[in-house]
Amino acid sequence: MMNNDMNLGIPLLINGKVRDVYDLDDNLLIVVSDRISAFDVVFPNQIPNKGRVLNKISEFWFNYTKDIVDNHMISTDIDDYPKSILEHKEYLKGRSMLVKKVEMIKAECIVRGYLTGSALKEYEKNKSICGIKLPEGLKESSKLIEPIFTPTTKAHQGHDENITTNELENLIGKELTQKIMDVSKTLYVRASKHAESKGLILADSKFEFGILDGTLILADELFTPDSSRFWALDEYEIGKSQKSFDKQSVRDYLERIGWNKTPPAPDLPHDVIKQTEQKYLEAYEKITGLKLA
Repeated sequence: MMNNDMNLGIPLLINGKVRDVYDLDDNLLIVVSDRISAFDVVFPNQIPNKGRVLNKISEFWFNYTKDIVDNHMISTDIDDYPKSILEHKEYLKGRSMLVKKVEMIKAECIVRGYLTGSALKEYEKNKSICGIKLPEGLKESSKLIEPIFTPTTKAHQGHDENITTNELENLIGKELTQKIMDVSKTLYVRASKHAESKGLILADSKFEFGILDGTLILADELFTPDSSRFWALDEYEIGKSQKSFDKQSVRDYLERIGWNKTPPAPDLPHDVIKQTEQKYLEAYEKITGLKLA
């Protein structure tokens, strides 16, 4: 268990790599810290403003897509929070979200529009991803003919594993799988168009869903640099890896120093921290059209 940044005096349900989730009876309070992880290891350094950026980007997208599917967001206005935690309002402001408590579906739902990351490795091995056959001759960062739905298991420890749509049907049922697949692709297409209008490519994205009173609910985070790959449209070039608006500076630094990707994590130098902060801020400004207040 990691150290959370603040004791709010309410039950802490989940102390995650980045998010802390608190129990408020019928609802939850999600607090997004400035912690950063890479290769599944949390670092001793924090990235200034990262939590606020991630929280506000999710808020933007939840509002932008609520006509497609209901989501778990109730409010990010701390005046709507229980009075008992308002003594911490300076910490909570901008980095927290009051959400509905839903029964989470034990799968991560990924939509890919471009060939990159683990999907590229799987394609190079057998010309398919999660059982979906793809054309020959695709290169790194190639745009796919149409977005594909590639679910994974949700592992409590270790890495998630790719599964086929049929395997997801066996886990949660055919009807719910079809609904989630349709909604996920619709969300991706909507966000891709918005991103492109802002000079960004949305290469792929992860979604998580839950059920509340029999209704499908979009939960967790949405189209953040931690759950999605955003690339600069004007620098896009097929056949190579793209610069992304996330913690790529951290990963690149760790590869340079030859870290073995096992705890304890090394300290990050100031220039890497600053570079990473700037990338997160740039993503926020491009996506929302706003400056971080």
